Amino acid sequence: MFTEAERLRAIELYFKYGKKLAPVVRELGYPSKRNLRRWIRLWEASDGATEAIRRKPRYSDVQKRVAVEHYLNHGCCLAFTSRTLGYPCCDVLARWVNERHPDRRLIFTSTINQNAPFEPELKRQAVMALCTRHVPASEIARNIGISRTVLYKWKDEIIGGEAYQSMRKHEKPSLTEERDALREEVNRLNQEIRRQQMELDILKKAEEIIKKDPGISVSTLTNREKTQIADVLRDSYPLTELLRVLELARSSFFYHRTALRSGDKYATVRIAMTEIFNGNYRCYGYRRLHAMLRHKGQRLSEKVVRRLMVCIFWPNVNTNSGGT
Repeated sequence: MFTEAERLRAIELYFKYGKKLAPVVRELGYPSKRNLRRWIRLWEASDGATEAIRRKPRYSDVQKRVAVEHYLNHGCCLAFTSRTLGYPCCDVLARWVNERHPDRRLIFTSTINQNAPFEPELKRQAVMALCTRHVPASEIARNIGISRTVLYKWKDEIIGGEAYQSMRKHEKPSLTEERDALREEVNRLNQEIRRQQMELDILKKAEEIIKKDPGISVSTLTNREKTQIADVLRDSYPLTELLRVLELARSSFFYHRTALRSGDKYATVRIAMTEIFNGNYRCYGYRRLHAMLRHKGQRLSEKVVRRLMVCIFWPNVNTNSGGT
């Protein structure tokens, strides 16, 4: 919070800068415009008296005296007084007691002898008993005359938490846990072997059915080729696993399988194109073939005729090479 001098300084600058709030806040860095307006209203209402802008104490002297007397008359317990009266916090109450009765507030370190400090050797022995204990920590603390929390605090001060953890005995895993871990490892290895065998069978079928090289990669196959392989191997492996290895969507598989089973719808067109092409000394282009097919009543687009010509007469020509 702000002192009386800081508030007066802000009010003086306010009148100095022509009753402008922003320059005051910008120069001093405090307060907010809302607080500055409130200070000015209080100052003007009291005709310039400094008592109006002075911050009022939160607790009166009577409240302080009552709290200190309650603390001294009820066992000198900060928490009990704070809970009973509802004010203040333990730190504030301790400050009030030290201000009014500096010799009355005692900090207890032992439940047996409240005024006797503990020797370092006693602390070390207590920590050693805690680390190598055969009885609960609460019993060790009770024998010394301290709380269990204080005992663990000594342990942290002397050896630290990490060193204490390293001193504890690590339990060996049980035979059941080892058996379960081995079973999981065996299952994982079996799944890996099954996957490797599936990939090998896929490459073999790609070589047999599609006439691909033995070193072909699955990622280079088309969806139609993947469908052919999956359809052949689905009796040996689940379809879901095959599609996962082939990286093929289920919908794509059924789409291409239906297309493959429906047969070649251009079979008659291929025969007619072959007869026309061979009967005219193999010199017709796709436009002439397209016209001859239309003359025979077979309506196809020129693009289909051109694609069929490439598939029938020049199967090794790459149409996407960009050549003439």
